[in-house]
Amino acid sequence: MTVISIIIAIFVFSFIIIFHELGHFSFAKMFDVQVNEFTLGFGPTIIGKQVGETLFAWKLLPFGGSCAMEGEDEESDSPRAFNKKKIWQKFLIVFFGPGFNFILAFLLSLLLTGVAGVDLPIVDTVIDGSPAYEAGVLPGDEIISLGGEKVNFYRDVRLYTVTDAGKTATMTLMRDGVEYSYTITPAYSEETGRYTYGVSWSGERTKVGFFDTIRYSLYEVGYWIKYVIKSLGMMVTGRVSANDISGPVGIVKTIGDTVIASSESGALYVFLNVLNISILLTANLGVMNLLPFPALDGGRLVMFIIEAIRRKPLPVKVEGAINMAGLMLLFGLMFLILFNDVRKIIFPV
Repeated sequence: MTVISIIIAIFVFSFIIIFHELGHFSFAKMFDVQVNEFTLGFGPTIIGKQVGETLFAWKLLPFGGSCAMEGEDEESDSPRAFNKKKIWQKFLIVFFGPGFNFILAFLLSLLLTGVAGVDLPIVDTVIDGSPAYEAGVLPGDEIISLGGEKVNFYRDVRLYTVTDAGKTATMTLMRDGVEYSYTITPAYSEETGRYTYGVSWSGERTKVGFFDTIRYSLYEVGYWIKYVIKSLGMMVTGRVSANDISGPVGIVKTIGDTVIASSESGALYVFLNVLNISILLTANLGVMNLLPFPALDGGRLVMFIIEAIRRKPLPVKVEGAINMAGLMLLFGLMFLILFNDVRKIIFPV
């Protein structure tokens, strides 16, 4: 990787994290919660500036951030403390960290769709003798659903063939205003090492109008959320190996490699590819933070739901012990992922 590509990668990663923390910060201010510190990164402080009650700081390791509020993790008698606020206010403050990630994904999708267009799920080629060919699929057909899942982009077809590899599925298409449905079993390709239905896309993205740009941008966010959730499912079931999992170091390398590979095609392609990765990363951060795991935003939201049901908060010691245990497990997982990222760079498979 070049220095420029590393700088671009760190900037993208940092911007997404800042936007996440800005969600917490904005809603904390909306509900008059005292914010003591707003930081990018972990470790020793490189630059810090006190603005009113809040210390804004940039720390050494730019792979994370925080929006530290008064009374968030400890008891506080301040009327502006987080723990003094109503349950629904605390819920929204925590939720809109991930929520801002999805908003950012939508804004970036608007830009991507407006500039590059959409990969509409229109069949360009049907391979002779393939399952799709035998079923009766024709070039020009528009795929509208596959395996009961709505298809908005041609990428939806590719994702389905990976996450539901080898599964017989009903493919519904639109042809001259008439719907056709075919039950197709994909065939395994020795050449690619994957299952395939035997259809392909032209590779050309289609520009759409103003309102369709908004609609497809929402679809874009939905696609990446689905992508992350299905990828998590493949991890749980063991269908994804350690070499397929990346942490901050691996993500920086991926962005850097993308910048280098795209640079031969010009600045616009670099921009569009980095934009595409940024949408994936911010959607990924949103989904991951909503997982009901202690120390993550999702874990805290579960605590609030329990608090609402009990009509009183959990004892501070109990909640603190749960969060600490989750934090230790999280740091252990981050260390393993970091080790794996470095191993893949030094000893690539």
